[in-house]
Amino acid sequence: MSGIKRFEDLVAWQKSRDMAATIYKTTGEGSFSKDFALRDQIRRAAVSVMSNIAEGFERKGSKEFHQFLVVAKASCAEVRSQLYVALDVGYINKNIFEHLYESSVEVSKIISGLRASVAKQCE
Repeated sequence: MSGIKRFEDLVAWQKSRDMAATIYKTTGEGSFSKDFALRDQIRRAAVSVMSNIAEGFERKGSKEFHQFLVVAKASCAEVRSQLYVALDVGYINKNIFEHLYESSVEVSKIISGLRASVAKQCE
C-alpha cells in the first residue's frame, strides 16, 4: 500500500468502476430500465463498492480503510443478490447474469486481498 498514492491506482477500485459502468449500461436497457426500484438499488450497490474503496482510502487510517473495505465487499454481495432477481424476472439473460456475477466475484476477491493487506497494517 505504501506505493499507492491515489485510490484510482487501486485495482479494486478500477475493477469496481468497470463493474458499476456495466451495471449502469445493463440496467438502462429494456424492461430493467423501467423497474425503477430494482434498477436504482443495484446501481446504488455497484456505486457503493467503488465509493467505499475511495472514501476508505482517503481516510488515511488503516482501521478505517479496513472497515470501508468490509462495506464495499458487502455491497458486492448485494449486487450478486440483485442479479438473481433480475435473472429470475427476465430482465437479463443467463449470459449477462454470469458475466456480471463473475465481475462481482472478482471484485470481491480483490477487495478480500486488499483487506488482508490493510489488516496487517492494523496489527
